[in-house]
Amino acid sequence: MSELTHEDVQAILKLINEMGDRDIRLEIGELKVRVTREGHGVPAIPEPTLPPPAPNVSAVAPPAATKTFKVPVGQAAVRAPTSGTFYRAGSPGAPPYVEVGTRVAPDDIICVFEVMKLFTSLRAGVAGTVSTILVANEALVEQDQPLILITPH
Repeated sequence: MSELTHEDVQAILKLINEMGDRDIRLEIGELKVRVTREGHGVPAIPEPTLPPPAPNVSAVAPPAATKTFKVPVGQAAVRAPTSGTFYRAGSPGAPPYVEVGTRVAPDDIICVFEVMKLFTSLRAGVAGTVSTILVANEALVEQDQPLILITPH
């Protein structure tokens, strides 16, 4: 079996998204993928009304945060580059790159994103302080979905 290209992965993810609420099984050589979706799509969540978290306290918003989530005024969002899996640390058991209250520079790595065993480090993109982590570790996310909010300095 030849290796899947980035375009192959994009086509597969697009097909899965278009299938809607179904149980999908995909086998390509030794690769086996199963996606189960229930309900009528992913519900949008209202803007968070939580008070600001205390420094060094991990705040994770509801897992249903989607790309329809409205980023609060004065916040910068680090978004998923494509559909895939969000990881807060570089490896299992390692400490997370950032917590709520962590000060970051634009080039600081703040999370890792994985699509079909291809891992990409995501950078803050702005100097500021991490204000909210919107997605749970190892969560499946959609393209352009906000992952982490940063209050710019």
